[in-house]
Amino acid sequence: MNLSNRLMSAAKYVRRGSKIADIGTDHAWLPIYLIEKGISPCAVAADINEGPLERARINIPRGMQKKIELRLTDGLSGIEDCGVNDILICGMGGELIARIISDAPFTKNGNIRLVLQPMTKAPHLREFLLSSGYSVIDEALSFDDRIYQTLCAEYTGKTEKYSDTELLLGRHNIERGGELFSRFVAQNIKMFEGIIAGKAAGGADISYEEKILKELRDLL
Repeated sequence: MNLSNRLMSAAKYVRRGSKIADIGTDHAWLPIYLIEKGISPCAVAADINEGPLERARINIPRGMQKKIELRLTDGLSGIEDCGVNDILICGMGGELIARIISDAPFTKNGNIRLVLQPMTKAPHLREFLLSSGYSVIDEALSFDDRIYQTLCAEYTGKTEKYSDTELLLGRHNIERGGELFSRFVAQNIKMFEGIIAGKAAGGADISYEEKILKELRDLL
């Protein structure tokens, strides 16, 4: 099967031989792909709602039914007993992903990898990870209907501080650059120009937004 660019961006961070947990699995595309390609031997596909699990159950090929365990669960609750190595959380807001990880202290284990794809509030998620002892070891941008960010993190016990612009764009993305990154920067420039115009019209302080905007323009 073929994955979308967005999901492929997450799949590439899964380590060969790892048992995975796909949280918020929806159609179970990621577990099916990773097992089909021989990257993962087995998987847990979890969701808080029965509907996505039913869709996953329909999609899973007959030969994989014993390799993919479906679980009705809230976030990572109960997943600590499954022996997973790599955890994928895609398609949720950054604040929700941070809450799910915060509620799962078993992820503070250097052998566990987190592959995260926030739909919103990526800066909040990065700040949570870095202040909680997780290191962002790599990240990537992908494009389908819009630009998506994927973060790959592991627990090191060390806290780290990013600048506001690094929280917004991702330090690894900034270092890597590229055409898609330039489009991502331009997108954020337009967003901050709109914020500044709105706040200035209301007489609000715009010094913070102007600082970020200058840094974004400098990157281009």
